[in-house]
Amino acid sequence: MQAFVLHLHLFLHHYQVMVPLVLFLFVSLLLSCSVISECILCRKITPVVIFNFGDSNSDTGGLSSALGFNIGLPYGRMFFHRSSGRLCDGFLVIDFLCESLKTSFLTPYLEPMKPNFTNGANFAISGASTMPEYVPFALDVQSIYEHGGKNFWVHNTGPLGCLPQKLASLSKINTPNILDQYGCIRFLNDAAQMFNQKLRTLCDELRFEMKSATVVYTDVYTIKYELIANATNYGFVSPHMACCGHGGAPYNYNSSVGCGRIGSNICNEDSRYISWDGVHYTEAANAIVASKILSTHYSTPPLKFGYFCST
Repeated sequence: MQAFVLHLHLFLHHYQVMVPLVLFLFVSLLLSCSVISECILCRKITPVVIFNFGDSNSDTGGLSSALGFNIGLPYGRMFFHRSSGRLCDGFLVIDFLCESLKTSFLTPYLEPMKPNFTNGANFAISGASTMPEYVPFALDVQSIYEHGGKNFWVHNTGPLGCLPQKLASLSKINTPNILDQYGCIRFLNDAAQMFNQKLRTLCDELRFEMKSATVVYTDVYTIKYELIANATNYGFVSPHMACCGHGGAPYNYNSSVGCGRIGSNICNEDSRYISWDGVHYTEAANAIVASKILSTHYSTPPLKFGYFCST
């Protein structure tokens, strides 16, 4: 059996699969026109093999490997204590998901220095779509299904209206009721929820169409929105303020002075902040998001992430 992950802008040769148990995980990102997918091959004897497709939220070094883009400290300072190629202070959600399956971190597929792909590869790269434009999400799921993929794990998009980047860009617009009760931009979150409703309906349709497949839909929007709405309960302060950025309160974000640039500032305790650089979450926030993903309380049907490794 062969597992065809996706046909990207780049050519991917066929990966020979030893057993017919494959899990594909798609995380859809509204407005960025990109889809993250993680194909997890579970074996009883050999280690788990993961293929991840996505953007900066799951990029473990693709941008720096592919384009030579320097992502230096303070990125990576919390866990790696050095630049790791991640746009975060430490672990990404994908790192925690890999950890839950007891497999090592994913290597960027363009890693130039003795890459190790024994546990899979990460095709995610910041700022670039991993799929041709205008290709319907359903079409790619169906294509993978036709080539043997049976298990799909789908994440919806998060509350974009709560990102410091978006909030800072609209901070000078004096429009009544533009913010909701938790300080997020209403129309952006409304757009995200409209997208998520369509995505959930699509997942239902795919379950009906692909009779022998398992399609799990995970509500990441609710996970992240509840985290922001109840930030103090988790020990966070200023849920809309970036730990690393420029400008100070309320958002500490300036598109001209990014995290790590001359003139930027950084908080003393990363673990007290949800947002790392105005766009990406801190390791502390990612840990909570990952734990809730793994809880099954936000998934339909409520299957554990490791379910496909135990069947």
